[in-house]
Amino acid sequence: MTATTAPTTIATETRPSVAPIWRTGAVAGLVAAGATTAIAAVASALDVGLEVDGEAIPAFGFGQVTVFFVLVGLVLATVLARRARHPQSTFTRVTVVLTAVSCIPSILSGDGTATQLTLVLTHLVAAAIVIPTVRERLPR
Repeated sequence: MTATTAPTTIATETRPSVAPIWRTGAVAGLVAAGATTAIAAVASALDVGLEVDGEAIPAFGFGQVTVFFVLVGLVLATVLARRARHPQSTFTRVTVVLTAVSCIPSILSGDGTATQLTLVLTHLVAAAIVIPTVRERLPR
């Protein structure tokens, strides 16, 4: 007499790999940094003063700040990927709100309407590049 057993499967909880999030986010961040730097350079060429509270912002400074805040967003995405019940929607909601909040100082402190619009545009362009790209790497 031989006994056979049916194969069993055990459900295991798997954590999403954060490597694709970081890789994808880094690429998106570099693209966004290039875009914000280009916007600043074009604005400067069009004689839009990129001054806030009397201090000029150099074009490359836009790229540097963009990269820094993309890194902050990637830390947020990593935490949400591991802890949030719905990482994609949570990431989207939080980052859209943070983008809106980040535009407030640009509106309040920009020296002139053209400067304010340029500053807000850089925020929106960077967000439009990074948020959907990173969002798609998060679990639903």
